[in-house]
Amino acid sequence: MSYWNDHERQPGVFDFSQLDWQVKEAAANGCLVTLCLGARQPRWPENHWPGWAWELPKAERSKKLLEFIEKVVERYKDYDNIVSYQLENEALLKNFGRLPEVDRKRLRQEYALVKRLDPARPVIMTTSTSWGIPMRRPVPDMVGFSYYRILYGKNGYSHAFHYPSVDKIRAWSIKLLHRKPSFIHELQLEPWGPTAIWKMTVPEQDKSMGATNIRINVALARKTNLYPIDIWGAEWWYWRYKCIHDPSIWMAVQAALTKKD
Repeated sequence: MSYWNDHERQPGVFDFSQLDWQVKEAAANGCLVTLCLGARQPRWPENHWPGWAWELPKAERSKKLLEFIEKVVERYKDYDNIVSYQLENEALLKNFGRLPEVDRKRLRQEYALVKRLDPARPVIMTTSTSWGIPMRRPVPDMVGFSYYRILYGKNGYSHAFHYPSVDKIRAWSIKLLHRKPSFIHELQLEPWGPTAIWKMTVPEQDKSMGATNIRINVALARKTNLYPIDIWGAEWWYWRYKCIHDPSIWMAVQAALTKKD
C-alpha cells in the first residue's frame, strides 16, 4: 500500500521510508509485490486522504492526487519485484469507508497516467461488489474479485452472495467483452466482526472465521478456477499463533492450502 496520508502528511513533504523498507525487504526475501496506488486502498478507513488534501476544493484535490500517484510510480518502477499495480481499491464503491469520493473521470486520468509512466506493468482494478463486471472505462489489464463470504453490518453477521459458478460467469463475460483475465484479489481468511480483530474475543473472531470457514472459503475459491488467489489474513493467523498462543488457525490454513482437490 502507498497510503497518501502516511507518505505526504504535509503538502510537498514526502516520507517513503516505511514503504522503501517494505519493498526492499520483500525483494530480499524473494517476494513479489503488487503496489497499490491512489486514495482508496485496503484497510479501514478505506479512503486514505491526507487531511490537508481533503480540505482542498475537489479540482485541486484531484490534481494533488495525480501528482502523488506520479511520485509513487516514478519512485518504485525500477524495482524488479514489483510485478503489477492495483489502481485504487473497489474504486466505485460509494457506501463503505470514510470520505468516499467516486469520480470516474478522475479514475480514467489516474489509469492513463500510470500506463504512461510505466506501460510494461499490468494495472489491476477491483470490482465494487460480488456481482458486477466492468462495462465502462477505464478497463484494467486484470480484474480482481473480492471473496468475502461472512460479513458484519448493522444487523449483525450475514452471508454474502458467493457461488463459484457466478464468478466463472463474471470472468467469462469480462474475457468476452474486454479480452482481460480475472482473478481473486481478496479471499477472506480473516474475521469480520463488530470491532477491530485484536479487540474481539477469540469466540467472536471464530463466528466469522474459524477452522471450518477457512476450509470452506479455500475450497469455494478453488472451484472458481480463477488464479492467482490472493489470501487475506496472514498477520491475524500469525498473531493468533504467537500472541494468543493458539495455533489452530495457523494449522487450519496450512491444512486447507495443502489439501489436494
